[in-house]
Amino acid sequence: MQRIAIVGLGRVGTRFLEAMLGRAALGLEVAAVSEMAQTPGRATAEAAGIPVLSLNELLAQAGDIDIVFDLSGQLSVRQSLRQGLARKGNSRTVIAPESIAHLVWSMLSSEALPQVHANIGY
Repeated sequence: MQRIAIVGLGRVGTRFLEAMLGRAALGLEVAAVSEMAQTPGRATAEAAGIPVLSLNELLAQAGDIDIVFDLSGQLSVRQSLRQGLARKGNSRTVIAPESIAHLVWSMLSSEALPQVHANIGY
C-alpha cells in the first residue's frame, strides 16, 4: 500500500485529491492532506475522513507516508518540507512536485489539470 499526502488543496490539489480518492483497491491511500484555507478540496478531505494537518503535523507523521505531493505552488513550502524531513532524518519519504503530479494525472485521466502555478522546479 502506497500512503500519500497532498499539500495544497487549491484548484490543482483538489482535482488531484478527487482522482486519488477511492484507489485503495489499487494500493493507494491518501493518508493526510495539508491545507490551512477553507477550500473545496479541504472540505472533500474532511468529508472523506482524511486528516487535515498543518505542515508541522504532517512532517511529524511523514515517517508513515511514502510520497508527499506538494501542490502548493510555493517554493517556501517545498523548502520547509525538505528541511523538515532532513531534520527528522527521514530519507524515505519522497517529495513529489507539481510536474510529477501532472505526470501521474496524465496516466489517470485524459483531462488536463489546471496550470495555475509558475514552474518553480523541484
